Amino acid sequence: MAATSVDPRWADGALPEDATVFDDEYPGVANLDPALLRALREAATDAGIAFYVNSGWRSPKRQNQLLRDAVAQYGSKEEAARWVATAKRSRHVVGDAVDLGPPDATSWLAEHGAGYGLCQIYRNEPWHYELRAADHGCPAMYADPTHDPRMHQ
Repeated sequence: MAATSVDPRWADGALPEDATVFDDEYPGVANLDPALLRALREAATDAGIAFYVNSGWRSPKRQNQLLRDAVAQYGSKEEAARWVATAKRSRHVVGDAVDLGPPDATSWLAEHGAGYGLCQIYRNEPWHYELRAADHGCPAMYADPTHDPRMHQ
């Protein structure tokens, strides 16, 4: 069986605007943790809403570029850290986080996501979800990534 080649535009985790949780041809979707991807697909199917993946898995190189862009946009590493983690700390780089849209999908997940194990982690990022729910539901949200102890380990 011949190996399929990945379009170089998407190899680092970049995604087209219309990529959904069902689009395995993109590494940004296909490289998500399998349990996270199953939960997202089940939730999207049950919701009857398209869950667009604005960002899923990212290569370390892409993550570092996003961080450099955020520093330029926000003016400092400290302010950028409220929005973008380093490649070493990012849950996206290991495939454990996804940024979703449109707002009706994230609104649906805010109400129903815990039933699928899907939790919004940061109050300042209503689009960012991780597979984190336990029997008692989702953990309390952090104000932003700078309050997340995983970003300081």
